[in-house]
Order: sequence, then C-alpha cells, then structure tokens
Amino acid sequence: MPDFFQNGPIGTIHQLRDRDLFDLEKDLSQWGKKNPIALVIPCLFSELEGSALPRIVAELASADYLDEIVIGLDNASREQFEIAKKFFSQLPQKHCILWQDGPRLREVDDSLETLGFSLGESGKGKNVWFCLGYLLSRKKFQTIACHDADIKNYDRSLLARLVYPVVQPSFNYAFAKGYYYRSSVDQGAPRLHGRVSRLYVTPLIRALATTFGRTDELEYLDSFRYPLAGESAMDVSVARSLRIPSDWGLEIGVLAEVYARYPNARICQVDIASDYDHKHQPLSDEDKTTGLHRMSRDIAKAFFRKLSASGLTLTQESFRTLRASYMRAAHELIVHYESDAVSNAMSYNREQEEMMVSLFGQSVLEAGEDFLQNPAESPFIPSWSEVQNKQKDIFEILLSAVESDNQK
Repeated sequence: MPDFFQNGPIGTIHQLRDRDLFDLEKDLSQWGKKNPIALVIPCLFSELEGSALPRIVAELASADYLDEIVIGLDNASREQFEIAKKFFSQLPQKHCILWQDGPRLREVDDSLETLGFSLGESGKGKNVWFCLGYLLSRKKFQTIACHDADIKNYDRSLLARLVYPVVQPSFNYAFAKGYYYRSSVDQGAPRLHGRVSRLYVTPLIRALATTFGRTDELEYLDSFRYPLAGESAMDVSVARSLRIPSDWGLEIGVLAEVYARYPNARICQVDIASDYDHKHQPLSDEDKTTGLHRMSRDIAKAFFRKLSASGLTLTQESFRTLRASYMRAAHELIVHYESDAVSNAMSYNREQEEMMVSLFGQSVLEAGEDFLQNPAESPFIPSWSEVQNKQKDIFEILLSAVESDNQK
C-alpha cells in the first residue's frame, strides 16, 4: 500500500495509484516538444550478453518522447564496439554510443589531463561525465535522465515516472532521484536486498549526526529513501555545473553536489518502481579493493571529506567513536528489517546481515585511516562549466571525437 508521508527537507513524489502509462507518456511527449528529453545509459560490454539490457532496449523502443539515447560503453574492443552498434540499432530513437575506450575519446581524456584536470579512474562516474558532456555539446536538451543497464525487471514506466517531476512545466524541480525497494527471489522465497543502503548508508548518516552533531546536509541526505539508486533526472543546468566523483562514492557525492548548488525546494525523490532487481555486488570481505568492501570505504570517505570541508577536525579517536555509534544504529535497524521481512513472508538471514554490519564497521575505520593519510584527496571530476572556462572549444572537440570513433 503506498503512503503519502513527506519527511525531511526535500519533496517526495509517491506512486499513489497505477496511472495509465499511455496517459503519462502522452504528457511527456507534449512537453518534450518544447523541452527535449535525453537518456544516458552507462554500461559494460558484458551487459550486452546478459538478460537485463536486451529487455531494457526492447522497452525503450516504445518511449517515443525521448529525443535521444546516449549509451556510454566501457571495457570494449573495436570489434565489441561494432557489435554494440548493431545491438543498439534496434532503437528507433536517435542514439549514440560513446566508446569510452575509443582512440579519439582517449585523446580528449589525455588532453584534459595535460590541462590540469584530473578525470580519475575509469568507471561509471567518468562514463556518465563524458555522456553528459556529449549531450551538452549538442546544445539541444533540457532534461537528462540516467539509469543503469542491469535492471532485470525493467519496464519503461520507471523512466516515465523518473523524468516527470523535472519535465512537468508547473513544477520547479531541477533534480529528481529515483527510489524503490530492492528485492529478489532466493531459493523460491522473496528476499530483501539493498544491503549497502539499508545496513550502511542510513545508519552511518545517523551515526555521523550522533557523533559530530546534526547538520542541515545530514538531514537532507537522511531524507532520501534510497540514496544509492543509480536513477536520476536533471535539468541541463545541473548537468553543466555538476562535479561527479570517479570512485564508488558516486551517488552520495552527486547528492552532496546538488545540495551545494540548489535549494531543497528544487530537489525531490520519486517512487519509480514497486519492485527492483539488478545484479548484486560481491561482499569481498577479504579484498578491500573491490565489491561492497571497496564501495563502503569510498562512501565513508565521501562523508569525511564533507565534514572536513565544513571545518571539523577528524581524528583516529573520532573514527572509533563513529564506528561504535554506527554499529549501534545498524543493529537497531536490523531488528526492524527482520520484523518487516517476517511480516511479509520474506526470507531473512539475520546472522548474515549482522556479519555485513561487522564488515561495514571495519570499513569505517579503514576509510578513516585512508582519509588521515591523504586528507586532500579529491576524486571529483570537474564540472563541464569549469572545463569550458579553460578550454573554450571543448564541446566541439568532444563532439568531433565521438563522431570520429563511431566511424568504421
């Protein structure tokens, strides 16, 4: 049963009823004539061989309000790039593939590094950043949406609900974050997922408030129902001014960047799916360079950088206090999650959840050590406005590079 509760400083757009998709898309088509809409899908070549992306492409073929779809393709050889072009050719909308490993796009990357811009490591953040730059170079689009390429139960109503708050002309939202609840079927029984959001980000935000004091920004972050969702929609002005983290703190970093640039009245979250399932990252408890272990460390460092920038002095002792506060908050939430799962006849492994909390607690300490060793570290890729101020013709260069890489 949907609810209508508004909590925190941002607006929440609920799915109060099953609105007819045809009616919703009809509105988007009308508004899109004046304010064109584009979609960004970052993906790996390996996702073309899975079951999720073919379904996504088939669904998007009917989203005729989209003016263009931009696919950011990572980890692909020239041969694989040609395969990808054939794969996406079934899309009736205008579409373009940004081959992240293409020789001309790599030249642009190198030239920006020479100018002093650090673009960080390859990954989703850098992929999305280049896609946004390409759309900005087209000078056509007013609204840009982004969603992942591994959504197993995708249907295009997700995208329509995501872009609606930003496209609706009587609203004043510049940025919308999607939310949903994560689940999957495990050995015949439904099971809660969203482990990093449930067991780490939410209790960590509350522990930060307990340890260092509540702030308006922590209250803002705590109001998001699924802060790590990969689905968002934004006005073109956001795309132009946004600095994007290149590490696994991407989603938290983007929310913090939007907070720094826009009043809360222009930010919302929107219910985009009653159920959502995509690939699950491995725990990687023995390897802190990958999986959820790496993700949790990068997320914590994103918070620590914000606290430090606000003038707070962080010490090893404060990180130990934070860990204790986090563990208490996380274990309190586990009780509620278990009750929720049992009430809905869902599978719930409390021992496994407690084990994950223990690992995440260790990640808080590891992230603190990393931060103290390199407090000036900044994984942010500069905004396209910053780049254009230094390289006036960057959009022409980028557009030419993408077109050249797309030639056989």
